[in-house]
Amino acid sequence: MIDVKFNFDRLNVASLLTEVAQLQSNRNLRDRRNLFYIEGVRNFIQAVESGFNIATILHSEKLLIVPPARQLVRKLRRSGVNTINLTPEEFRKISHTEKASGIAAIVRQHWTKLHQISPQTGLCWIALEKVRSPGNLGTLIRTSEAIGGSGFIFVGGNIDPYDPGVIRATMGALFHQRLIRTSFDSLRHWIRRYPCGVVGASPEARVDFHRFKYPRSTILFLGEERKGLSKNQQDLCNHLIRIPMVGKSDSLNLAVAGSLLLYEVYKSKNISKGKNR
Repeated sequence: MIDVKFNFDRLNVASLLTEVAQLQSNRNLRDRRNLFYIEGVRNFIQAVESGFNIATILHSEKLLIVPPARQLVRKLRRSGVNTINLTPEEFRKISHTEKASGIAAIVRQHWTKLHQISPQTGLCWIALEKVRSPGNLGTLIRTSEAIGGSGFIFVGGNIDPYDPGVIRATMGALFHQRLIRTSFDSLRHWIRRYPCGVVGASPEARVDFHRFKYPRSTILFLGEERKGLSKNQQDLCNHLIRIPMVGKSDSLNLAVAGSLLLYEVYKSKNISKGKNR
């Protein structure tokens, strides 16, 4: 991806607000410029503390009342980060929260290359090909961060983790997870290089997820909400497990199913640690 800077200092405020709105609504623009939009004190502080590159800060002096965030704005401004001061009315035009916090930023996307990671790092990795709901992906990212998951491997170009809906649902967890985008061929070669277990969730599997012995290095492959695991995904899996359901429902929400599996991996790894002490 080409990293192109938004030259907000050359635009009048009306044009600036239009550009920000387009960045929020247009994935092609986000991908082309390798940028995304964040809003709120929590997101802003965590993005900075996690080392994300801030391209432009948008804030309103009157709305931003949280001292640590105000201090961080001043610090970044002194370091040379482009900073735009908006009126409360201008800021609310780009705000998507019920109560505008007065702080937002244009941030450079951060991607990790597949060859830079190992399945032995962290608790586990989650691999996905398609996700219908940005909120489901955001919740899954939040759960992964909570249990010490390493990050996400997105196969193909269908998933956008920098979608505003995803970012809102992560509650800042996005900035603590590594994100990889790759192809099935590259992922297949990578899996062959490392001793790891690729575990897929499928209602047709025979083994219940809470009875399965999770490999020391685990990659969880989750299917799309309606269709489940694709043929390509299943071909990469060493094991298939299922979440039992005794009611009339035939499937679970992706975020719920993924969270159940993540906590089961967390439980199994912590039990193993206890046995080794």
